[in-house]
Amino acid sequence: MINKNDFIEIEFTGKITDTNEIFDTNIKADAKSANFKTEGIKPLILSVGHKMLPKGFDNNLTGKEVGKDYEVNLKSEEAFGKRNPQLVRMIPTKHFHEQKINPVRGMQLNLDGQIVKILSSDRGRTLVDFNNPLAGKPITYTYKINKIITDQKEKINALQDFLFQQIFDYEVKEKTITFKVPKEAEQFIKMFSPKFEEILGLKVESEVVEEKKKPEE
Repeated sequence: MINKNDFIEIEFTGKITDTNEIFDTNIKADAKSANFKTEGIKPLILSVGHKMLPKGFDNNLTGKEVGKDYEVNLKSEEAFGKRNPQLVRMIPTKHFHEQKINPVRGMQLNLDGQIVKILSSDRGRTLVDFNNPLAGKPITYTYKINKIITDQKEKINALQDFLFQQIFDYEVKEKTITFKVPKEAEQFIKMFSPKFEEILGLKVESEVVEEKKKPEE
């Protein structure tokens, strides 16, 4: 039986309920059927109850059993939120041209680290939708919990992968984990240290180390 704070390995596929279109999966067969890239696809390791998945999906994991297939249907507010009209904004088209982008209606692109959709572009002004592309849509997830993770190293590296998008060297002494990072990553570690402490109960510190120089060719 799965409880809050358990670390689990899970494989899942997310679909837009109304169209049955796959928008996310870590199952190679489903990724292939949706014409997604399959390289690097693998089950996700996460901590239950800590918002590492959409709220409704995360809540649904508690009480489930390892090895069984499940399905959960979520309203938009339990998934990626309702659409917010205030997140539709007019932006000068020159902002896009400065980044060598020609905004065209229907285009989705990464603007300042956020996925946005172009609604229209005319006379030097472009109407941009900053809502999550899945906002306002009901979502269906099918999933299976493969196993409960008990190894501390697996837990730490799973959190690093989720929060930092990379894996740093570290050492654990008593109740403190010290990440060995380059100078530019130090503030990044501090930013996410409360989440690490919340989930693993480890105080987080960082030690700045010089990056290893690649051998000259």
